[in-house]
Amino acid sequence: MSAVKPASAEEVAAAVAQAVADETPLEIVGHGSKRGLGRPVQAAQQLDLSALSGITQYEPAELVLTCRAGTPMAEIETALKAKNQQLAFEPADLAPLYGGTAGAGTIGGVLSCNLAGPRRISAGAARDHFLGFAAVSGRGEAFRAGGRVVKNVTGYDLCKLMAGAHGTLAVLTEVTVKVLPAPEKSRTVLLYGLADAAAIKAMIQAQGSAHEISAAAHLPAAAAARSAVDYVAKAGGAVTAIRVEGPGPSVEHRCAMLQRELADFGPTEELHSMRSAMLWREVRDVARLLPDPARAIWRLSVPPAHGADVISDITPPSRSGGGRGGGRAAGSTPEYYYDWAGGLVWLALPPAEDAAVAAIRAAVARHGGGHATLVRAPDALRLAVPVFEPQPEPLAALSARVKEGFDPRRILNPGRLRPDL
Repeated sequence: MSAVKPASAEEVAAAVAQAVADETPLEIVGHGSKRGLGRPVQAAQQLDLSALSGITQYEPAELVLTCRAGTPMAEIETALKAKNQQLAFEPADLAPLYGGTAGAGTIGGVLSCNLAGPRRISAGAARDHFLGFAAVSGRGEAFRAGGRVVKNVTGYDLCKLMAGAHGTLAVLTEVTVKVLPAPEKSRTVLLYGLADAAAIKAMIQAQGSAHEISAAAHLPAAAAARSAVDYVAKAGGAVTAIRVEGPGPSVEHRCAMLQRELADFGPTEELHSMRSAMLWREVRDVARLLPDPARAIWRLSVPPAHGADVISDITPPSRSGGGRGGGRAAGSTPEYYYDWAGGLVWLALPPAEDAAVAAIRAAVARHGGGHATLVRAPDALRLAVPVFEPQPEPLAALSARVKEGFDPRRILNPGRLRPDL
């Protein structure tokens, strides 16, 4: 596949306009760290945005950062850390999940895929922090939307539309995001040995408490054993983690109260800053907890109270205690863990011809509905089955009309979301 590598927004517009004139579909990439996410793109040429990089405006006092879309996340995180700030939606680094190098992703890719990590339950999704952008449509036309303040929308909020479009509507050239102060302290309360249903009950209780938790996850025995955090890996069973962040004295008090409130669920432990941060990076980025590259990876978004029911439908029961997912030979059974207080399930399946797509979507539908996304699988499988949750007919028709409005010739990332998109 040939590639075009523009170094400016004007060159991006020229490249897309030329592709429209030549009727040459384009695959949009930054550093290619998430090329395995979605259906394989049916394109003859690659539009490489890696040269479109750099922070153009950062105002720490105003909590706003603007940068070119190809800017590496590692560069952005370094700049924010120097000012004790962060992207509050805690974007996942999925590069290692696809065999890439950690930190290789770009801000354009994060926003295009609407990636958010464990803090999603308290801080919102990537789209909620996406203030404005410059882009080039599939017609080859440059345009802007949003701005540099939160309340800047008159008419359609196109930031929300671009977040999650996976580059199928426009090529982002510059983006503006809201940033927030990093917490002074971060601690994690651990509960040991809970079965899935009990762990989800504990996480939901913590989330509904007055203690303002920022994240909650449950690692069955197999996932917990792979953690680099000693208190987790050496637990000998399942581990449930609940994070508290904020000013130091407040965090200390809230953790103590949370442990008291959850005492009926069993013994607890507390992780302080470094170990806490390490654990939540593992939960966020998936690859260490579900490391087998031969397995298909699913991302299930479900009602938290039904997460364990969905898994019970999909996986056989464990023969050992400490939660499902332990007690069997490696590679013989599905493995998984929960994030978002049970509302997000990362599921790794042994190799199968269809990645159990029908069974997984049927289980999700039976237990309150939700979305099942095939996050990693061989190219041939991702072409053969619906990677993203199929939309109801009216919504699918609306998506097709939106695509027609922005990219009538199907030049940008054709086939990424579904065969006609």
